Amino acid sequence: MIRSAARRVSRVWELLPSPADYRDLPRTWKGDLVAGITVGIVALPLALAFGVSSGAGAEAGLVTAIVAGVVAAVFGGSNVQVSGPTGAMVVVLGPIIAQYGLAVLAPVGVLAGVIVLVAGMLRLGRAVTYIPWPVIEGFTLGIAVIIFLQQVPAAFGAEPGSSTNALVAAIQSLATVQWPDAAWALAIVAVVVLVMVGGARVHPRMPWSIIAIVLVSVVVALTGIRVATIGELPVGLPMPTVPLVDLATLSALVGPAFTIAALAAIESLLSARVAASISDTGPYDADRELVGQGLASVAAGFFGGMPATGAIARTAVNIRSGARTRLASVVHALLLLVVVFIGGAVVAVIPLAALAGVLMVTAFRMVSVATVRSVLGSTRSDAAVFVITAIITVSFDLIYAVLIGIAVAAFFALRALSNSSGVHREELPGPAEPGDERIALFRLDGALFFGAAERMLERVSGIRGIEVVIIRMSQLQILDATGAQVITELIQALERRGVTVLVKGIQSRHLSLATRVGVISSLRHQNHLFDDLDLAVEHARSHVARAARAGSTPERAPQ
Repeated sequence: MIRSAARRVSRVWELLPSPADYRDLPRTWKGDLVAGITVGIVALPLALAFGVSSGAGAEAGLVTAIVAGVVAAVFGGSNVQVSGPTGAMVVVLGPIIAQYGLAVLAPVGVLAGVIVLVAGMLRLGRAVTYIPWPVIEGFTLGIAVIIFLQQVPAAFGAEPGSSTNALVAAIQSLATVQWPDAAWALAIVAVVVLVMVGGARVHPRMPWSIIAIVLVSVVVALTGIRVATIGELPVGLPMPTVPLVDLATLSALVGPAFTIAALAAIESLLSARVAASISDTGPYDADRELVGQGLASVAAGFFGGMPATGAIARTAVNIRSGARTRLASVVHALLLLVVVFIGGAVVAVIPLAALAGVLMVTAFRMVSVATVRSVLGSTRSDAAVFVITAIITVSFDLIYAVLIGIAVAAFFALRALSNSSGVHREELPGPAEPGDERIALFRLDGALFFGAAERMLERVSGIRGIEVVIIRMSQLQILDATGAQVITELIQALERRGVTVLVKGIQSRHLSLATRVGVISSLRHQNHLFDDLDLAVEHARSHVARAARAGSTPERAPQ
């Protein structure tokens, strides 16, 4: 009992920060500072844009990037992960705010954070490894399309559509376009896109999104062009408060909170896994990452921010800029905090169309043409999973898209596994002897599970003119309860017809299941279970010989 308690304490202790997280800091702090400042500059326009696009406001985006950025960096499971508001969260959060109002932002964020925190405590972090690659890429493509569509109202200076579907809402917003105001907004978007795309080709490491926003903001301020801007932001962080909602609202938010939590967990773990694959800063702890992201969303909710996730793009910038420890992510958040305290007046004049341009470019960059070609050119099943996931993401719901994508991928995987299994009739080993034509040797290959068992039953039970059947199971790789039950039914059916069944080569890992389901007990005699094929064949020939001497008449095949 004491040992069990000690193990539980040890498991909890592993999920907490430790001095080992910063052991490389004495030799890496300069690079971490540079990386933190760099990623902070990149994160500023995205935090503003994601906050505005979700309906929570630019302040909520900045608060999330600051508070969640620090908490996730300290408590998370990755040394270089950068957390904050992301496009995928905006896609989920926007309809929730539109339906329930801005007042539910903090409660739903805290509730979702608690769910993610509990998932980490329950050690569910490795579940993301079961999501197939085509599902991930289809999900990413769908999110990119939704983010782009969500920017249509701001890009045209129009009113947002009332629909919760991004495509329908974008079409609805086009009906409210007012010219020539829309032309100015589109011009701002075009300038931002040109600066970001063209500048990246000249000098990829420059923060072209900030440069583009500063450029158009200065032009708008000097010329007095009538376009919507972010507006004045409060100076400093708001005071933390505990979100309070009535019981009816809380019960209504449980479903949305689980959706947000699932998305936060999936995106954060995928981002951490990508970070571990492109950097040499050590592996990530999936369970601790969930704990960190859960605490980050809870903390952000107390300050009126949005639910947070790991951000793949900002994490990649962090790594490319030389980040080695968690200090870089903390510095990125502190830089944004400085902007909140001293740069609020400057941020207020940024046109919303400029942020729309930044997110449109971000949406395009989320999708790799080479990756899409790889998925579509791999196999038909993978291409189908990719397309189905992307369509459902755009048309219906992100979490449903992942679940349906996994289900479709599982169906194709089971079908492929079923097709790889086989039942093959073999020749008896050694020189032929009289009576061998009355012995059938069947080899089971691959997997015998619920998807392939029925085919084996039809193949073997349809034989005629046979007195002894040898079922060779030594090559069988996978056996589930359905497969074992089908073998049991097959043995019983053959024995009822007077056909003796011998089983050869049940692997030790399958023996317990075969015994429990009844494969062994269905045999006519316990001596009909063999480990050696030659002995099984010898026993079968002795059966045939005894039947011949007794003058038995073999079962005749139909004419």
